[in-house]
Amino acid sequence: MHRIYHLSTCDTCRKILQKLPVQGVDLINLREKNISAEDLDFMKSKKGNYESLFNKKAQKWKAMPESDRPVNDQQFRDLILSEYTFLKRPAAIVGSDVFAGNDASTVDELREALS
Repeated sequence: MHRIYHLSTCDTCRKILQKLPVQGVDLINLREKNISAEDLDFMKSKKGNYESLFNKKAQKWKAMPESDRPVNDQQFRDLILSEYTFLKRPAAIVGSDVFAGNDASTVDELREALS
């Protein structure tokens, strides 16, 4: 199973996807279909917590009052499942490996896993 969750309107996601060998990969546009609870839970099992999959650069995060921000892992999970913008992207499942975010080392590891 190879899946990459991305936003088709995100320039960064588009640039990254252009550099990846994505033939045979299920590309899922988060605006059309948010990540499933099963995939999110699998990613958490590999990453250790939901916070590591959470996008703290999202505009909705920045606009969120400090008192409303999540304080435990279940709250991070609930926010990601309720709003696609809170998932770090691109987020990928490649076999039993998980990648989330757009930093250079993560993208390099994802490219290597797909090759």
